Amino acid sequence: MWLSDTQKIGVALSAFGVVLITLGIILMFDAGLIAIGNILFLLGVILIIGFQKSFVFFSRKEKIRGTICFFVGLALIFMKYSIWGMILESFGFINLFGNFFPVALGFLRRLPVIGKLLSMPGIRQVS
Repeated sequence: MWLSDTQKIGVALSAFGVVLITLGIILMFDAGLIAIGNILFLLGVILIIGFQKSFVFFSRKEKIRGTICFFVGLALIFMKYSIWGMILESFGFINLFGNFFPVALGFLRRLPVIGKLLSMPGIRQVS
């Protein structure tokens, strides 16, 4: 399956957002980096799946608890409560995107270098 140009930009924005979030966590929960990373990640998701599908995804009845936790955590990060915001946002992220983890893991296992690493005996049981 080929990605459109908009989806390619969305993947790049999401990846850059994850990098900034990780860097913000490494740098003692820097609220600015984490907030910018979250914005880029959300914009990337919207560009990947489209605005209407994103709205439907975040407003589904079974995902509403995850959506509320995710966006309240984001608001806490904007108010400079980085640690509490990341805890709440992580809970929401797992509730929202938990179904995608097996799919992502299967995709990563098909990659040349990462696939071999994930197929090692100790790591395979954990993942």
